[in-house]
Amino acid sequence: MEFWASFRLLPSAWLLLVQFILLILAMLTFDSLPYRTLTWSLGVLALLLIAKVIRQTPMFTFLGLTFVSGAILSSVLIVLGYSNLYIQLFAYSCEALAYFSAAYGLFRYMFADRYLTRDELFAAAAVFTLIAWGFAFLYNICQLIFPYSFQNPNNPHAFQTWLDLLFLSFSLQSATGLSDLMPITPPARVLAMLQMFCGVMYLALIVTRLIALQYITHLPKKNSDK
Repeated sequence: MEFWASFRLLPSAWLLLVQFILLILAMLTFDSLPYRTLTWSLGVLALLLIAKVIRQTPMFTFLGLTFVSGAILSSVLIVLGYSNLYIQLFAYSCEALAYFSAAYGLFRYMFADRYLTRDELFAAAAVFTLIAWGFAFLYNICQLIFPYSFQNPNNPHAFQTWLDLLFLSFSLQSATGLSDLMPITPPARVLAMLQMFCGVMYLALIVTRLIALQYITHLPKKNSDK
């Protein structure tokens, strides 16, 4: 009961935890069926948590759940071995849209009131990771359509690993620029510029929001007798 209560009250925290577990598993390069099944199961769990945190209008919720359903269905096909180019493009597109939908939903959720809750603090971190994951899927789509979109001295092949693309995404979004992976085709560079813009704007908006909420919390209360 306590587990379900914490899941219901802090869905953003559980989503963030699952993403961190997936990030740790991305370090491993096993190609065995149990490892693929485990990563797929956690990916599906992340998508189900995304469906949980989408809290918007009925139309937006319908679109978000459609993206999640498409991502889960295509992931099942890929695990079963049906991994041609079109299925991969469809899967990555649905996953990117699902992550961006969840990020937008959580962003609206954080700005919906004037009170700062624990789940909103986790949501602030979860939105950052959701955007980074979404752009990593876009980079994957980009290199599928335009091979050799990224230049990597450690991996001169046409397609970069998921961990390298995710590292590039976090590097660009956090404005650290630590990645040795360089976008070299025009579509890849446009995506990189869009992520730089989104990352800087998100950090500016979320810091301003947290400072404003902290200020509102410490405002002196008005005397009800006056």
